Amino acid sequence: MKALLPTGDEAEPVVRGEADEPRPAPGQALVKVEAFSVNRGEIFRLRGAPRTGRPGKDIAGLVVQAAADGSGPQAGQRVVGHPPEGGWAEYAAVDTGRLAVLPEGVSAIRAAALPLAGLTALRLLRTAGCVSGHPVLITGASGGVGHYFTELAIGAGAQVTAVTATPERGRRLAEFGARVVHSLDDARGPFHVVLESVGGPSTARALALLRPRGQLIWFGQASREPARLDFFRFFDGPESAAVRHFHYEHFDEPYDADLAALVRLVAENRLHPEIGRLADWRHTAQTLNDLHDRRIAGNAVLTIGQ
Repeated sequence: MKALLPTGDEAEPVVRGEADEPRPAPGQALVKVEAFSVNRGEIFRLRGAPRTGRPGKDIAGLVVQAAADGSGPQAGQRVVGHPPEGGWAEYAAVDTGRLAVLPEGVSAIRAAALPLAGLTALRLLRTAGCVSGHPVLITGASGGVGHYFTELAIGAGAQVTAVTATPERGRRLAEFGARVVHSLDDARGPFHVVLESVGGPSTARALALLRPRGQLIWFGQASREPARLDFFRFFDGPESAAVRHFHYEHFDEPYDADLAALVRLVAENRLHPEIGRLADWRHTAQTLNDLHDRRIAGNAVLTIGQ
């Protein structure tokens, strides 16, 4: 089968080549991939020395072989999936706990934009707790995670302030009802919850906007710069704040229920994937570079043709 293979070359991080068709384990279904999305985290893993294994975490397609143990979707069902790797290929073997059946009306293209960003946003909201009626701040909000979190949090009753680099990147968030700013200096705190994904000086500045006994949830470092915090300044006294590190994989639950929740929200017109780039998978290398250089807002989705 055809698959995208890592090269270690920054100019062309993947190329199409040949790979063995996967042989599913008893708890895996074989999926014919129709579309997949790419994420910034995958770009950083691809750059540098070639890695073992093949990339690809977010896919949607058709089950052509159900899991031998009887679990999960059946052959002929359309699914969205989140394998740990190997999804940028014509076929992928996926654990059934990482698959959800697609409802009518949700295309493979929209579904492929959901898994990593959508799971992160959904679980961020769960980690934040009750946000109804509370002011919430999210930095680096123009990417896929920020887009989904903003819409989900506003749907849950939060008053969201979203920090984006440019007005163009914040326009869709404003349509959801967020207050969009382009600098933390313009954010009107204090905030009940701060979600920080930029790193560097942004982390300390965002933390300073937190209300007493609030929480900052750190879930990324898009700037690739480490943050420095003065713990005596922010955590001294009875009204100290809390800082939590978050990663969407640090949950005990399998992904299938959360994936099903995400596609149900899309089917009900309550969650709207923002696809900033749609192209044939022959253009994956260029898409990866454009995503790295922030020339794509929202999600980038590639379709698998012949």
